[in-house]
This record gives sequence, C-alpha cells and structure tokens, in this order.
Amino acid sequence: MEAEERRDTIVEVVRSQGVATVAELVDRLGLSEATIRRDLLKLDDRGLLKRVHGGARPVDLRDDVYADLVDQQGAAKDQIARAAAARLRDGQSVLMDIGTTVSRVARHLHGRSLTVVTRNMAVYAELAEDSEVDLVLLGGLLRPRHHSLVGYMTEENLRQVRADVLLLGTSGVRRSGHSVDTVNEEVSVKRAMIAAADEVVLLADASKFPGSGTATVCEPSAFRAVLTDTAPDDDTAAALRQGGAELVVV
Repeated sequence: MEAEERRDTIVEVVRSQGVATVAELVDRLGLSEATIRRDLLKLDDRGLLKRVHGGARPVDLRDDVYADLVDQQGAAKDQIARAAAARLRDGQSVLMDIGTTVSRVARHLHGRSLTVVTRNMAVYAELAEDSEVDLVLLGGLLRPRHHSLVGYMTEENLRQVRADVLLLGTSGVRRSGHSVDTVNEEVSVKRAMIAAADEVVLLADASKFPGSGTATVCEPSAFRAVLTDTAPDDDTAAALRQGGAELVVV
C-alpha cells in the first residue's frame, strides 16, 4: 500500500469510528506501530485528524493551531512586527514567511509601496484589499491549521522569485544560533525562501530562545538581522553576532 493511500485509509477509519487507537490501526492495516505513529503525525500536521493519547480523533472545526498561537506573547510580537515594518523601504520586494509574528507585520504595511510575496494566508487576508501593495501569493499545498502553503509547488514558485528582504519566522533558535523547526516539511520551503532573498531578517520573540524543533533550517550566517523583544542568553547572542547578524532588541 502506497503512503498516500495508507494515510487516506487512516483518515477514513478515524472519521468513521470517531476515535481510533494506534493498536486498532495496526491490526486493521497490518502495519507497524512506528509507521502508524509517523502517519498520524503527518496527518495531524496537515489538519486531517487530531492526535490524542494512544491514537487519533477526527478534526474538530475548533482545532486551529494558528488561532491557538496568535495571541500568545501578543504585545512582544507586535513590537517586533512594528520594528520589522520600519526596516522596509518603499519600492522593496518582501518575502513573508509563515508564523504569527510575521503575520502581524502585515498590519503595519497598509498603504506602503511594496511588493509582498508570501505563502502566509493570514498575510494574504490582511493585504488582499490594499491597492498600494502589490501582493503575490505563492502556490502549494494548504495546511489549513497553520494558515500556510507548503510543498514542491511552493519551492518551484520560489525559484522564480528574487526579493530584497525575507521576513523569516522560526520555531526556535538554538544556542549555536541555528534556526530550527518542528515540522520537517517546512525546512525545504524556508531554505528556498532564504535562497530567494538578498537579506534575511529573523523575527523571534523571547519564547523562541531556545523554542522547539529538531530540524535545522539554517546557520546564523544566513541572517542579516535578528529582531526580538528580549536579549537572548549570552551564548546565543554571541553565536548570532559571530555569524554576522545584527541583534536588535526592540
């Protein structure tokens, strides 16, 4: 059974039963527990089901990762967003990553003469009616719970793009200065965004030091600047500066 067919079957079982345990899915599909757990992780990330202890349940319309995160550290995120918007110059092209901090930047771009290229559906919704902003939405697979687009189509689109600035989000910044992510699918897209920009500005509130994630996105040398609301620990700050990043505490 191919991976996508297998995952479609898992979704059907969960939806029909209401809740399905890992053991039930192992018996029904004849697969290993490790395979089932990996599939549940991917399906949860795509928003097709919700993992629970020992199994999975159907998605509730109230399940929304973005909504859960958008107001966390709200004041700090808005300070960072204002500082990021202030760095932009009229006439520039700006790539905007996913994430709730990057999304807040869009609120401060109304009426600006900018070209905004994004895979962030919250940015798109914020700027879609602004006649001054030239808005470009990248293609890709929609992750509805994260309000984002990912996948090979997104990466292919990015190969046709050259931007002055990338506003990059992150799941965490290690003491080595490396940016990491919790979702492997995000890594290749973020790397494609970095490759498509002349300079990269990382937006990271205090909770992102060290944050979470094991998938490395990039080294600190990728950043022109890191905008945060609280100075990180000395080791992280030193690693970022040694990599050539301007560390800006707003």
